[in-house]
Amino acid sequence: MENRADGQADERRALALASLIGVDWGSTGLRAFLVGTDGLALAERATSRGASTLSGKEAFAEVLEQVAGDWMRARPDLKVLACGMVGSLHGWLDVPYAVCPANAPALAAGVAVTPNGEAHIVPGLLYDDGELPPDVMRGEETQILGALALRPELQGASCIVLPGTHSKWAQVRDGEVQRFATHMTGELYAVLRQHSVLGRLMESGGGFDEAAFNDGIDAARVNGHLGVGHQMFAARTLGVTGRLPAAALADYLSGLLIGHELRAGLAWRGEAGLDQAPLALVGSRELCRRYELALRRYGDVPSLALDNTAPAGLLTLARAAGLAPN
Repeated sequence: MENRADGQADERRALALASLIGVDWGSTGLRAFLVGTDGLALAERATSRGASTLSGKEAFAEVLEQVAGDWMRARPDLKVLACGMVGSLHGWLDVPYAVCPANAPALAAGVAVTPNGEAHIVPGLLYDDGELPPDVMRGEETQILGALALRPELQGASCIVLPGTHSKWAQVRDGEVQRFATHMTGELYAVLRQHSVLGRLMESGGGFDEAAFNDGIDAARVNGHLGVGHQMFAARTLGVTGRLPAAALADYLSGLLIGHELRAGLAWRGEAGLDQAPLALVGSRELCRRYELALRRYGDVPSLALDNTAPAGLLTLARAAGLAPN
C-alpha cells in the first residue's frame, strides 16, 4: 500500500507540473506522457492498442480515455497532442503531410484537431523532389524535433538516424529537416526470419552474438557490391555448411542488413556534405547499440545516442502551435 500511495503522490506532482499531455501513437502501440516544461516525461503510460489494431474512429477516443482520461479530467487546461500513425489515413484523423524542408512552425501549422476536440494531431512529413520516389514519415518528425530541442548542437547541421522497423535517415540544416530516406531494415529482417527459407535454420534464445553480427556488418561493408539479394542467402549457407552455428545466424543476418543500410546511408550523408556534421541515433538503447557497433566497423564514425525524444518534440510542436506555454 505504501508503494501504491507513493506512486499516486508522484503522479499528482507530475500532473501539477505538466505543460502538455503528449501521445506517441504508432501502428502497434501507444505511449502517453505528462510532459514537463523541460520536454521530459514526468509520467508515462503505455498500451498495445496501436492505430492498426483499432476499428472505427470512435475506438481512438475510447483508447485515449482509457489511457489518459483521468489526466484530462484532472487538468482540463492541458492540451492533448498526438503524433504518429494516429494521423494517417487509417488513424483517428487523416492529417495531410507537411512538405520538406520543414521546421517546427511549418509542422505546427498543419496540426489538426479531432472532430470532438479531444486531441490535436501532428502532421507527418513528406519528401518529394519530383525525381526520386516520394518518402514519408509519421511520428519520426516529432522525435527529430525532440532531438534538436534536447541537443541544440544538432540544429545547425546534422544527420539524425532513427533505427526501427522502417529506419529513417534525416538531413538537418538550420533547424529544418531538409530531406530524409527510409530503409525497411527492421521489417525486412522480420519477414526474412519468420517467412523465408533463411529462418528455418535459425535458433533463438542464445543471447546476442556480437561476433556474428560484426561478420554480417563486414560482409556488407567489404563485399556489399555483390548485392544484398545475393548476400542474404549466406544466412542459410553459413548454417548448412557449419561455418556458423544456428544460434548465430539471426545476428549475422541482422548485421548484414544493418550493414547495407549504413553503407547506403553514410554515402548519402557524405553526398550532402554532412560527413563531418554530428550523427545522432534516436531509438531504443538495444537497437541503438547495434547501430553504434556497426558504425565502428565503418571507421568508428562518431555518434551520440538519444532514447525517447518524442515528449520533447511534442512540447516543441505544442509551443509552436500555441497549445502550451513557452
